[in-house]
Amino acid sequence: MKFTNSPVIELVVNNNTLSLQQDNKTMHVGTSVWPGSIVLVKFADHWSSLNPKTPNPNPYSDLLNFSGKRGVELGTGCGVAGMGLYLLGLTDVYLTDIAAVMPALKHNLKKNKPVLKKSLKIAQLYWANSVQIKALSPPFDVVIAADVVYLEETVRPLVETMVKMVAEDGVVLLGYQLRSPEADKLFWEVSGEVFKIEKVPHEDLHPEYNYEETDVYIFRKKKNLIEDEKTVKEDSSS
Repeated sequence: MKFTNSPVIELVVNNNTLSLQQDNKTMHVGTSVWPGSIVLVKFADHWSSLNPKTPNPNPYSDLLNFSGKRGVELGTGCGVAGMGLYLLGLTDVYLTDIAAVMPALKHNLKKNKPVLKKSLKIAQLYWANSVQIKALSPPFDVVIAADVVYLEETVRPLVETMVKMVAEDGVVLLGYQLRSPEADKLFWEVSGEVFKIEKVPHEDLHPEYNYEETDVYIFRKKKNLIEDEKTVKEDSSS
């Protein structure tokens, strides 16, 4: 699989073609299409029940059954993962990022409206901003994140946001590539405290989108965290 610096990237998802504009010359990493988002979407596409060529048996049939589920993407950038999973059945999805990335995101959503058939919801979200998080009305069944771990100082706010966003029985779908050793080390330490983490075997990724340096992970809240959250809610309501 090859990734390109081409200003336009086309990605086929559920027999629809997303056309994604990117700009690698800006100072904002969110205006580029990164491998993690593509690998994540094509993994879901490969195992989707909507795909007539899906391998059988399908160990991911429950995980990737998005019908009737709410989703939110953190650090959506150009919108690849959120748009892709919407085309795979995610019913209600918010695409979120910082203000500087919004013009690129809005452009791609407008460009792909004929494929999406609607305008997907967008919102500014600075990780760990409690007001902005509350405005999105969590929890969500599916939290999407791809290539979002690259600065050590943003790791704890990111994980905190994941925890607040995802439902007790929900999942975080993470497309991941090591960008910074320091951020990587801290991310796995912090996320391991609150999430049960499952790595998708590389042989289960899409055979044509199986980039050796990019992985897909499935995060689920640990039971002790769920119990702690319930206790906090009960205390606050009493």
